[in-house]
Amino acid sequence: MDPKVALFIVPTPIGNLGDISARAIEVLNQVSLIACEDTRHSGKLLSHFGIETRKVALHDHNERDKAQWFVEKLAAGESIALISDAGTPLISDPGYHLVSQVREAGFDVVPLPGPCAAITALSASGLPSDRFSFEGFLPAKEKGRLDKLNELKEDPRTLIFYESPHRILHSLQSMVKAFGPERQLVLAREVSKTFETFLTGSAEQVLAQVEADANQQRGEMVLMVHGYRTEETDAIPSEAIDTLKLLVTELPLKKAAAIAAQLHGLKKNALYKHGLEIGL
Repeated sequence: MDPKVALFIVPTPIGNLGDISARAIEVLNQVSLIACEDTRHSGKLLSHFGIETRKVALHDHNERDKAQWFVEKLAAGESIALISDAGTPLISDPGYHLVSQVREAGFDVVPLPGPCAAITALSASGLPSDRFSFEGFLPAKEKGRLDKLNELKEDPRTLIFYESPHRILHSLQSMVKAFGPERQLVLAREVSKTFETFLTGSAEQVLAQVEADANQQRGEMVLMVHGYRTEETDAIPSEAIDTLKLLVTELPLKKAAAIAAQLHGLKKNALYKHGLEIGL
């Protein structure tokens, strides 16, 4: 493993235990301490792989106070691994304050690649993945939830949310109100687990499917929403977009849009606006 004293950010499986990497197992075996969101939950995973390294709790309620203790351990020459209950730490999980304090103290932070529910679900969603925004969990109360969604309703990027079983219906209902019943959604449930399911359709259709089937209201959930599209943007053929992407490698976007529009018989302003939306 990496021989230096450092804080290692170690992703763990989001479902299928076979998704843990050989490097993750090696690091977890050889560090001095493992910072766990829940030592009892992580203890089952670590026991499965025969890892006996000392576990110390690090969660939302103690992270600010406990971070300095971990920094002192690093100063004493002890290496530390950070894991969450599942997936990549810090993605809607504790760890930000620890990483920040470790870096401020001058110690290395070494991230290992690995499972992340948001990215895994996005890759199979069929929604645009060139630009996306991870929004974590929506507010629990309806007003806060609608306020947040209304802020995002004209965002052209694919939006990614985590959601819990007891709030999924409320969140879908709020999305129908804020985004409209026709906005395209994908609900990924239990990704990498036995009952993995992807529901695809309009906001109204996905809501109806979840309302009709109690099984779709269980498990870990990733909710993905197609970004905002104007009618002009919808009318742009993929061939014109490919031409625009090619031209913009050599020309300013405004000039590239004008040429692409002339070649494909389109409005240059619509192409120019689309280029801005997709970050060209």
